[in-house]
Amino acid sequence: MNSTPWLTVQGLVLVLSYLGLALGYAPGLRMNRATIALVSAAALVALGTLSLDEAWAAIDAHTIVFLLSMMVVNAYLSYAGFFGLALVQLLRLTRSPLGLLVLLTVGTGALSAVFLNDTLALVSTPLTLQLTRALKLNPVPYLLAIAGATNLGSLATLSGNPQNILVGSFSGIGYLAFAQALLPVAVVGLGLQIGLLGLLYPEVRSRHPLPAPELPRLRLYPPLLVKTLAVSTLMLIAFVVGLPLAESAFVTAAALLITRRLKPQRVLGAVDWSLLVLFSGLFILTEAVRSLDVLDRVAPWVAHPAGLLAVTAALSNMISNVPAVLLIQSTIAPGDTQSWLLLAAGSTLAGNLTLFGSVANLITVEAAASEGYTLTFWQHLHFGLPLTLLTLAMTYLWVT
Repeated sequence: MNSTPWLTVQGLVLVLSYLGLALGYAPGLRMNRATIALVSAAALVALGTLSLDEAWAAIDAHTIVFLLSMMVVNAYLSYAGFFGLALVQLLRLTRSPLGLLVLLTVGTGALSAVFLNDTLALVSTPLTLQLTRALKLNPVPYLLAIAGATNLGSLATLSGNPQNILVGSFSGIGYLAFAQALLPVAVVGLGLQIGLLGLLYPEVRSRHPLPAPELPRLRLYPPLLVKTLAVSTLMLIAFVVGLPLAESAFVTAAALLITRRLKPQRVLGAVDWSLLVLFSGLFILTEAVRSLDVLDRVAPWVAHPAGLLAVTAALSNMISNVPAVLLIQSTIAPGDTQSWLLLAAGSTLAGNLTLFGSVANLITVEAAASEGYTLTFWQHLHFGLPLTLLTLAMTYLWVT
């Protein structure tokens, strides 16, 4: 039988799959990115693009285990009260509009560098809105600070966001080596963010102290907090000394799950299973793309550092950063450290370009909306466009 019709159908499945991933839903259907990826993978198996064994083998176990384990660690830290405590303690240090902006940017960025950035966006947004309401401040620049800092801060380490976890799994770059390469970009980027918000919103430049706000009451569980911090610290030490990332995170999550204080349903309920399903489906889609040689036309562009950075940033805003990384990674040699760093940086920094550029942005917007505040697409673009262009240019100069 002539294979051309099958290739045409397979190509159509891939086009529709990535269109759905870009939109985040399937028009007229109750489907999200996770179910779109899973259904598309099943369709490609049914069409014979990949066998079921090949599809299963395409799923990278290290990435899935690392991401699942970090979600468990984040869940324990959140339930123990760590994130709220850390932010509240930071905010006790200042009451001026400028000081609040600096501390939110630096504090959120620093925490996002160590733990998954989506959690920080979810925890810090309600707290920020409570403070700006109590201090009678315009919440928009502070919401933008949260959204930008979660992306910029997460750039610094392999555990900061899902796309960095992917890069770490594929490239073999060590945790410390990755941080040494991209931490300076993250730090300078946070500084640029503060300056840009000060330029766009003159009222945040004030250093005049405001009346002391009533900080929200914290729900802390000291024994659980102590245990979680101790075990998480050991995990970070394992990362730094070069022990395998996935295995170290897996053992850490297992140690935390041995507890008498927190029901397993609460922890497992906090795991984003949809994200794990999405990753699995995307691995299969990427393998199908590779088997059909669809990326041959992209390879010449990504062979040059500037082209790689531009293609990564563009694709990250078209189909989201995780699918973009999975597509482009197949064109990069395992030992090409510079290209892997540019891929990680481009996919992360592109998240600041538009409101839909990263999941952390969307979490901030939705959390703000639930509190009665609106952050519009244009408000974010006014801030995100110059920040993204500046940080991408800085990355190119620094990494190359």
